[in-house]
Amino acid sequence: MREVAIVAPTASGKSDVAMAVARQSGAHIVAVDAMQVYRGMDIGTAKPTKTDQSEVRHHCIDLVAPTARFTVAEYKVHAQRAREEIAASGAPALFVAGTGLYLTAVMDDLQLPGEWPEVRSELQAESDVAVLFARLHDLDPVAASRTDKSNRRRIERALEVCIGSGRPFSSFGPGTGAYPPSDVRQVGMCWPRETLSHRIEQRVHAMMNAGFLDEVRGLMSAGELSREARQALGYRELLTHLAGETSLDEAVRDIVLHTRQFAVRQERWFRRDPRIHWVTVESDPVAEVTPHVLALLR
Repeated sequence: MREVAIVAPTASGKSDVAMAVARQSGAHIVAVDAMQVYRGMDIGTAKPTKTDQSEVRHHCIDLVAPTARFTVAEYKVHAQRAREEIAASGAPALFVAGTGLYLTAVMDDLQLPGEWPEVRSELQAESDVAVLFARLHDLDPVAASRTDKSNRRRIERALEVCIGSGRPFSSFGPGTGAYPPSDVRQVGMCWPRETLSHRIEQRVHAMMNAGFLDEVRGLMSAGELSREARQALGYRELLTHLAGETSLDEAVRDIVLHTRQFAVRQERWFRRDPRIHWVTVESDPVAEVTPHVLALLR
């Protein structure tokens, strides 16, 4: 089975590259994005358009309502089903990855611990993420060393497992830092930092012009978003604005700032993986990256 992953920070143009590759190769696209799994969260997650979805078969989007909790373990199940379906069709599989943990879970068959909701609720009641990180460092220094101090969701999850299972989170398999041999070939897209920063700002404004605020209003009226869905970039800032806590201009500035920070964390995650072949993009991601992906699919 031919499988290639395109990895890159947000706003890099990886979806455009994937569509170009799929048109030329007949590949199916597997979205590897923690927020594109939610139905109705379309503009803010840069979800493939209906036109793109009608032209190329896409997998692992619109899996659950935005009121639902969704985990990496659930994503892994859906992704494995997609891989089996694509293999049966004889087509190549093209993973388009912005969420590194989701891709690693699928590629490296991560051993995923269970869940302890009561422990999770207790941790969520703590408002200071620094307190949670210090607690994780005490219980599992190895896991703490692998976790961004500002990534509350990852810190909470590691603590939940430590407390709930009575075992260090880092003891569940080799984890995300093992990088074993894989049949999935990876191509990384890298932009100069200033250029990507400008692309992010442009995309945020394009989303707003496309009706992002109305999308968030509609989601609010349809029901309470899950805690996970509410953390999606752009959505949390616009929800804060709609709650009357910030102006719209402030919310948009916050989206740009937080998205830029997130892009740095994404690239930092992917850069750790020695299996990725990096392509530095100068101006046209489709023209410059597509040939590298097609070569791996042949």
